[in-house]
Amino acid sequence: MLNCYHCGNDIVKNEVIVFNDKDFCCKGCQTVYDLFSENGLGTYYDFEKNPGAAPKDFGSKYNYLDNTDIADKLLDFKEGSTQIIRLYIPYIHCSSCIWILENLNTLNPAVTHSQVVFSQKKVSITYNSENISLKNLVLLLASIGYEPYISLEQYDAKPKLIDRGLLYKIGVAFFGFGNVMLLSFPEYFNVEDVWMHQYRDFFRYFNILLALPVFLYSATPYYKSAYHSIKTKAYNIDIPMALGIIVMFVRSLVDIFFQDGAGFLDSMCGLVFFMLSGKLIQQTTYNFLSFERDYKSYFPIAVTKIDQQKEIPIQVYEIERGNQLLIRNEELIPVDAILLSDTAFIDYSFVTGEAVPVEKKSGDKIYAGGKQVGNAVTVEAINTVSQSYLTQLWSNEVFQKKVSQKIQTITDKASHIFTPALLTIAIIGFIGWSFTSFNNAFNVLTAVLIVACPCALALTAPYTWGNVIRLMGKRKFYLKNTAVIEQLSKVDTVVFDKTGTLTSNTNQQIKYVGDPLSKDDLTAVKNIVRGSNHPLSRRLYLILPETSIEKPVHYQEVAGKGIEGSFKDQTLKIGSANWVGATDASEINQTKVYISINNKIKGFYVFENKYREGIKELFDTLKNRNYKLYVLSGDNNGEQRMLERLVPENTRLIFNQKPDDKLNFIKNLQLANHNVLMIGDGLNDAGALAQSDIGISISENVNVFTPASDAIIDASVFTKLPYFLNFAKNAMKTIKMSYCFAITYNIVGLSFALSNNLSPLVAAIIMPVSTATIISFVTVMSNYFERKSK
Repeated sequence: MLNCYHCGNDIVKNEVIVFNDKDFCCKGCQTVYDLFSENGLGTYYDFEKNPGAAPKDFGSKYNYLDNTDIADKLLDFKEGSTQIIRLYIPYIHCSSCIWILENLNTLNPAVTHSQVVFSQKKVSITYNSENISLKNLVLLLASIGYEPYISLEQYDAKPKLIDRGLLYKIGVAFFGFGNVMLLSFPEYFNVEDVWMHQYRDFFRYFNILLALPVFLYSATPYYKSAYHSIKTKAYNIDIPMALGIIVMFVRSLVDIFFQDGAGFLDSMCGLVFFMLSGKLIQQTTYNFLSFERDYKSYFPIAVTKIDQQKEIPIQVYEIERGNQLLIRNEELIPVDAILLSDTAFIDYSFVTGEAVPVEKKSGDKIYAGGKQVGNAVTVEAINTVSQSYLTQLWSNEVFQKKVSQKIQTITDKASHIFTPALLTIAIIGFIGWSFTSFNNAFNVLTAVLIVACPCALALTAPYTWGNVIRLMGKRKFYLKNTAVIEQLSKVDTVVFDKTGTLTSNTNQQIKYVGDPLSKDDLTAVKNIVRGSNHPLSRRLYLILPETSIEKPVHYQEVAGKGIEGSFKDQTLKIGSANWVGATDASEINQTKVYISINNKIKGFYVFENKYREGIKELFDTLKNRNYKLYVLSGDNNGEQRMLERLVPENTRLIFNQKPDDKLNFIKNLQLANHNVLMIGDGLNDAGALAQSDIGISISENVNVFTPASDAIIDASVFTKLPYFLNFAKNAMKTIKMSYCFAITYNIVGLSFALSNNLSPLVAAIIMPVSTATIISFVTVMSNYFERKSK
């Protein structure tokens, strides 16, 4: 029997298609191989032999995708010729699948980007609709063996948490285990009854029939996994598992057919049953401690809802269809919406990578993920927040940092060397005991193969990280991914932005100094600052008198400087002294926003900043734990004396920092071998947040989307930063303790197995128990440290 080089299907000699000395089961597989070879994708087969599915003739199956209304329901994004779609592909199962799907642009240049989410078996594809239609894109995937599953009704439905096939296999194994053990009961007590002696062979042969479904069906996951593991030289734990099952079955056949005993069929069936049960427990526990959080966890940000001409901040997950939303400059559009304002300029760089704003007219559809540039605009929501879409934006590979994952590397290495070492130990034990008793040698071999469990080693890190990230989310500290936890534990330097981070927008005293502003002047100022997301602009907007809201003729905001705009016949500049051309010689404890109208400096608003409660305790705690502390501010040094009273000695206070200055400051700290945590409001700090080892964006009723940040912290828990840093360090302790626990278990278990004091059946029961134990241990310890971290 031959196997197809592409899909692995069995083929008979008279049906084989030979091409380039390769065997194929059909013309489709041969065509796919030829297509890959012509486009330089031949290394696809180096990852894993026969990774694809056999292509089929789809005929008119996907003609419905030519219908624009249907296609639009499937698309995540559509702007001009750029379209994005996420497709569920059941055939994704290995590294070669990921590799080929993320290299679709080589097969068709119309595909600009594709990214696979392996755990969900989904691929997100960005493509040019002028050069390839959605239908042809789907046919391209199907033609190379990756036919997507498309269902409009169930497209967003969650996958089933438990594999029903696993339940069927457990059922068959339990049936075989129970009946074989029942029929073998007299063998256990060595009953020498005449009737039993006469029918003993019948019961033994009948046990073989009962054990066959268990051996040939229930145990197949271990055979397949071991086979693929050997082919790819990954050497996972399923190799000794499969070997133990096969050895026990074959040995039982030999014993029964040669009248040498009842064999180990009951142990073999019990082994399969308990191992599959352990897999079910592991899968259930994994689903319970799911690492995937919803958008409520990822985005604790607010958007401004317009209700009866009042502007009310609401959380993004409270948005309903039909809500009117105010989107300011640089704000993320969290839902698909219809533009109500006359015009808008939408920056879709977070979605497509293209930074050129797209002009939209009233009535146009705007997709979630865009960022408004310029004037504030009003939109009407036509969808609720998309959980996975916003998550995808934040986790876009463009914004990922190259983070070393030492613990994960240790886990990978341990799992890779564990199986060869285990097989060596098992063989040595078998040879040693075979000099005394072959039966004892066989028991030792199977017990060693079964009792050793690298699952505990492999599961330690992901379960710890998964539980910690969930617990931190409960305390309003939201992490992008689990790698952030390890990086947090390594931080030795903390850099704070001042405005909007150390200072709070609540209860802020504001007074005006300068030439009186007329009613028209105040109207112009309010309409200009309405479009800004800066904390000072937002605070100023709230204290200005109520007036009619109209769209400025011109609007521009420059990070770190201020706003420039035109309202009716007035030209305004609002921002720092340098921005409007003023001279500020004062050194008093003040933050100022200057107003210039028609090139005449009118005066300035003085903000008497209110620092967040607990700032002094926060800095003292960090200082006592030997963190190096810095404060960077774009303001002048007018508040230096105030800050010096709040922060410990040796805390460096640096003022007049532009966004580029902040970024370079972080870079210089890193060049001095410091692990830097930067925390800012995400407005002028995006570059510094991206440069830092850990960037944290503080959220206080501001819908500022900061993909450069690794975490979002709610302003209400800002002063608990030392707690989170300590929790991350304790998570590392949990990892180390659980490693010690797992290694100790394996040493003790192997000692009993090598000394022939552990039966294969008991070993099969202990193995899933150890997995459940390590999961329980890391869960309990991480919950304990959550309560004890300070």
